[in-house]
Amino acid sequence: MKFYNLFPRLAGPFERWTPHLERAAAMGFDWVFVNPIQQLGRSGSLYSIADYFAINEALLASESSLAPEAQVQAMAERAGEQGLSLMIDLVINHCAEDSPLLSEHPDWFVRQNNRIAHPFCVEANGNKVVWRDLAQFDHQRALQQADDPHGLLAYFVRLVEHLIGLGFRGFRCDAAYQLPTALWEQLISRIRDRHPGAVFVAETLGCSPEQTRETAEAGFDAIFNSAKWWDFNGNWLLEQYELTRQIAPSIGFPESHDTRRMFEEFHANADALRQRYLFTALFASGVMMPIGFEFGFRRRLDVVETTPNDWETPNLDLCDFITQVNAIKDAVPVLAGEGRIEWLDHPDPAILVLRKHALQGPGQALLVINKDPWARQRFYVDDLHHLLQSPGPIRDLSPDWPMAELPAPFEFWLGPGMARVLVSSDA
Repeated sequence: MKFYNLFPRLAGPFERWTPHLERAAAMGFDWVFVNPIQQLGRSGSLYSIADYFAINEALLASESSLAPEAQVQAMAERAGEQGLSLMIDLVINHCAEDSPLLSEHPDWFVRQNNRIAHPFCVEANGNKVVWRDLAQFDHQRALQQADDPHGLLAYFVRLVEHLIGLGFRGFRCDAAYQLPTALWEQLISRIRDRHPGAVFVAETLGCSPEQTRETAEAGFDAIFNSAKWWDFNGNWLLEQYELTRQIAPSIGFPESHDTRRMFEEFHANADALRQRYLFTALFASGVMMPIGFEFGFRRRLDVVETTPNDWETPNLDLCDFITQVNAIKDAVPVLAGEGRIEWLDHPDPAILVLRKHALQGPGQALLVINKDPWARQRFYVDDLHHLLQSPGPIRDLSPDWPMAELPAPFEFWLGPGMARVLVSSDA
């Protein structure tokens, strides 16, 4: 799956989404992931939902004759016309602290000292961050009352079916590892009994590999990986990937709505953006890219503050490059699956060489990446066939300067951040 993250606060009302959907399809994405579109609580955060069955008024056309649900359905129809499937955030770990649910169903929430509990996280520096605009659902109680047709689990099922009715067939499950595995198992199985094509993706970033494995085993179609934070040194990413790749496919991303913009982070270095998109797209089976990455936007997406007025004049245009990389991914099964990945030693520490194996069969792919997005590096090897462990022909599918004939020995000057994508004939 190749996801284009259409951030609602930046895109504005649904009626304005068509150019973004068309651009996503033209770049070769097959899914559009949308952050929450429901009615918000007082804090205004996209992830502080007050009414799960009402639509955020900021996304509705002011003079449309269509009802709110019909406006969403019309957008979904336009996406379908472009060959795109829609995925939406499923936020059921918490709701807005001012949601009517707190007074209507007080037993649905965790309480501490007779007060509604707020979710929190502990940052790497040990600081505890509490989200006081949110109220924590009591998922254990939901499981205890799983057969109650008016209980919390039944409410979650109705919510997912409502979103399917609006045109969404995929669900990115926010902070999935914070919910009991048994709850996900029940929710997913109940939905698939009636909607077998529904897709569930677990957001597992920030948890341990063991938590990731446990969550993935609840029936999810995919999880997210941490390729965005790998600096091309150390084995931790490959070790994490090996722990989970046989349980669920994973999705990488060069940046997200939760991170800084890469164009800002790397001081307007377009080569760094090209390097990271290629790596995260070809590393695992899935890739996700947020709106604006293709244009080198600088302003970080904010779940509270971002508005359509934050749309920037493009600083660059990576659409053609992204289209090329997505086409490479589509053309080579090895690069669209969860095959074993090996880090190969190379005498130049500035060059990363990864060998990826097909899930089945002898097919292999070689990613040769200049780690340095600021300076070129010389890549030299006596025998490419030895690196690919294949006696047959080797194809060069690199997006930059692909070679019809590969000499032996092989020598190539990699531009800043440039990569070579080499695949065996049976890949």
